Amino acid sequence: MTRNTRIQLLAALVLIGAMGVSTVLSVSMSSVAGRARIAATDRVEDGQPWEVSAGIAMGAFRGLFVNILWIRANDMKEAGKFHEAVELAGAITRLQPRFPRVWVFHAWNLAYNISVATQTKTERWDWVNQGVRILREKGIPANPNDMLLHKELAWIFLHKIQGYTDDANPYYKRRFAAEWSVVLGPPPPMRPEFRDRDTAIQGYVDWLTPIAEAPGSLEELIARTPAVGTLVERLKAEGGLDRFEMNLLDRYELFKAFKGSSRVTLMDRKEFDQENYLRPLVPILEDPALQGAWTEFIAFVRREVLEKRYHMEPQRMIRYTQKYGPMDWRHPASHGVYWGQKGVEAGLSRVTNDNKRDYDFINTDRMVAHGVQELFRSGEMYVDFLALRTGDQYAFYQTVPNPHFVQSYGDILDELVSRSWADNQHDRGYRPYLGGYENFLRDAVLFFYRRGEIGKATSWMTKMRTDPRFNLVGPDSREDFLLPLDEFVQKELADRYTSPYIAVAQVTGALSAAYASGLLGEDPDLFRSQFDFAKRVHTFFFQEQGRANAIDRENRRMDQMEPDFRIMSGGFFYQFVIALDLDDAEKAYDAAPEDLQAFAYDELVKRYKEELDELFKQGLTRTFDQVFPAPPENILMGTRQLLYETAAARQAPTGNVEEK
Repeated sequence: MTRNTRIQLLAALVLIGAMGVSTVLSVSMSSVAGRARIAATDRVEDGQPWEVSAGIAMGAFRGLFVNILWIRANDMKEAGKFHEAVELAGAITRLQPRFPRVWVFHAWNLAYNISVATQTKTERWDWVNQGVRILREKGIPANPNDMLLHKELAWIFLHKIQGYTDDANPYYKRRFAAEWSVVLGPPPPMRPEFRDRDTAIQGYVDWLTPIAEAPGSLEELIARTPAVGTLVERLKAEGGLDRFEMNLLDRYELFKAFKGSSRVTLMDRKEFDQENYLRPLVPILEDPALQGAWTEFIAFVRREVLEKRYHMEPQRMIRYTQKYGPMDWRHPASHGVYWGQKGVEAGLSRVTNDNKRDYDFINTDRMVAHGVQELFRSGEMYVDFLALRTGDQYAFYQTVPNPHFVQSYGDILDELVSRSWADNQHDRGYRPYLGGYENFLRDAVLFFYRRGEIGKATSWMTKMRTDPRFNLVGPDSREDFLLPLDEFVQKELADRYTSPYIAVAQVTGALSAAYASGLLGEDPDLFRSQFDFAKRVHTFFFQEQGRANAIDRENRRMDQMEPDFRIMSGGFFYQFVIALDLDDAEKAYDAAPEDLQAFAYDELVKRYKEELDELFKQGLTRTFDQVFPAPPENILMGTRQLLYETAAARQAPTGNVEEK
């Protein structure tokens, strides 16, 4: 055997061995890629777009073909052909699921371009929700470490749903709150002891812990709690349920809402639940022997829904609650924080010297900062789930500031700055994060001052004065930080509350907080501090802007809200109460001062007296006078007289205008 022959035989053996190893490894890698859902599709299915079939058939030229499709989809978008662009984007994601930009393109078209082209708020919400789902359920699982996708999902929650630019945003917020009231159930009710931040955080952690600690399988749960097996069998046999997902959680929360309502006896009426959606489950839900099993089973189902439907991790939710504060998951900003921070944590492992200045890193962090700010502004929620669930488009939904997130922003500031090349600590110029934090603290000082918590206002004022991290050079002077607290607040008021838009927002916001957090939240001190602040801002505004003019002395140009604070606060209370369901209306009415009760009493008579008195005759509830006792006669008559005289004065012809 010649030397060349030996070399050829050896090469052939190496080639055969390499091919064998390659075969084994390719099978293994294909299996791993399939389980991780990172492989491009290689299978033709019925009903899929022709582009997918063509792309699969092109084999190695698939990348070139996808580039052509991507250019075509962009052209369609620019031409306003959004539906066609969505179809084409869907084909591209099938061919190359590891292409993050096309997922963003796809979601943006759904949530923004197509949604605003529809005619009803229901249609809009459907498209916005599709934009959320395409990222949460497909794009991110296919690209779990991509920050861009996490950032875009957080942006939809914070801007499209929680923001105010879309005309249908109130509807989005109500639908979102109703959905997450079902997924997790209502959060712990706001109690006076929750004014302590650590206590509030622990309360929310305790709320989520049973879900996070639920077993990973139904078999494991039944082995731990055998009564769950009995419960499951009855749900299948009597309730007609074979899957335990959102449909079960929805009925469970609907039942709880009825049971907690003064109208619980309506469940006994023949006309109740004519479609038998809830009624078959009522005996199972009311069985005392199954109450413990229900508690554990519902926690298990919630975990299953969170992980499989929403791709969210209960343990991560607990960790973010401990880090950022008591996040109410009915609030879109909580989800903005969740997905933004999850994206940052996933993306940090991919930071290199080449990409560390990529704005994706800064912008994803900014989603977290923006979410924390929004939770401060509106993170405490009061929602009438029963009205939302039964389709009342005017169901009560009120958000007010949550002070616990003021500390959250300060706690994460160094972490955010450390990842931002734009906030170089050696640069004495303007630093964006610190500029935003400075403005945030200004609002925080005003907020605590408004609540009457002077100690906290002073503490944050001191923080503004002494924090060495703040900008040395910036667009705003920091001299006002050296003013005494009262003067600082008055200066801020003078600078910002002479605007009718700011004044109206602050007065109505303070009254909302007084009624929602104070009256419904059973915190009389908070009610009084918020109410008094609203009165002070109202007085200040009209002292500064309530000037008559030579053209019309009776109607002043800046009367953008009711000039008489008694009427404004009373009318706002009346609107607040009639927007509540019967149970919360009773609670707020009972806690209110008698002069406020007088503004709502006559409307409550019209709305509820006949119904309640009739139900009382049937033994189903209390009388109207027991639920809503009348305020003292002199106060009630005085309020009626005030409203009559005010209306008469404003309807009378003015004396300095010639009548024709």
